Amino acid sequence: MNNAALMDVLQVTVLVLVAAGAFAVVRTKDRVRLVLVLSVYGLLLAILFFVFQAPDVTLSELAVGAVALPLILLLAIAKVSERPEPKRPRS
Repeated sequence: MNNAALMDVLQVTVLVLVAAGAFAVVRTKDRVRLVLVLSVYGLLLAILFFVFQAPDVTLSELAVGAVALPLILLLAIAKVSERPEPKRPRS
């Protein structure tokens, strides 16, 4: 096998992994697990961009898709989960 054929196999393999990751993101119901799966999906996208020889996009995707966005979403979930208990009227 020559280098071009190996690169084609690698690209198809990564594309299939990205498609499986997207399916996992859509099918996940628990919020915290969804954020973790979304982070893995961002990592898969970064690998895809690297395989397609786009290192600048790879670094951006690593910073945003695999780190920043999941961190912001986890903080938002934690904030929403800390709801104060409703005050009951005294009788």
